[in-house]
Amino acid sequence: MPELTLEWMEDSEKKIETISETQQSKNPGTVRLGRDPARCDLHLTHPTVSGLHVEIFFDSQQNQFMLRNLRDTNPPVVDGKRIDRGVAPLKQGSNIHLGQTLLTVTNIVSKIPATIVVPPNPANINHQAEAEKASTAPNPTPVNQQAEVGKASTAPNPTPVNQQAKPKYELQCPCCHRTSPYENIDFGCKWCGTSLAGAVSVLIIPEEN
Repeated sequence: MPELTLEWMEDSEKKIETISETQQSKNPGTVRLGRDPARCDLHLTHPTVSGLHVEIFFDSQQNQFMLRNLRDTNPPVVDGKRIDRGVAPLKQGSNIHLGQTLLTVTNIVSKIPATIVVPPNPANINHQAEAEKASTAPNPTPVNQQAEVGKASTAPNPTPVNQQAKPKYELQCPCCHRTSPYENIDFGCKWCGTSLAGAVSVLIIPEEN
């Protein structure tokens, strides 16, 4: 953040004030100096200083602080040069005369510190590459596990116990002695047509394959 530091003597006392580009002020974007505290951000008490004397601002295009005269009848003097109109650049060590008050620029920070880019450690890169390679490599199936999988895939699929044919009851015809499902009780024997009203219920056990 751009900053400018001023020093001056006032009533035999040393004063120090740091001006920042983004600090709050009565006129946003600038810091005003003068004897009138109602209009100025930096108040100077000497009677030769105008009520609203100058303003200091940071010019981002030129990357430096500038001083602008606000009092034509009492112009400031910057580094021995009278500034009747317009602006004057400020640098570290600049002297500013406002009336009989001398202010000195003791420090300026106008540039953003350079960003230092630290190259990655090659050892870390190699380690990371190995880790990524290991994470993406397929997990080999053990030989004995592969054999079990192959054996299981070729083995016949046994019929589940609950899917095997279950014993059931049917009606035995009193005439031909063949059996018919219970659903035929109202229709008669499916083989000879005899009524199944007097048929005997028998348990049919399916033959195993």
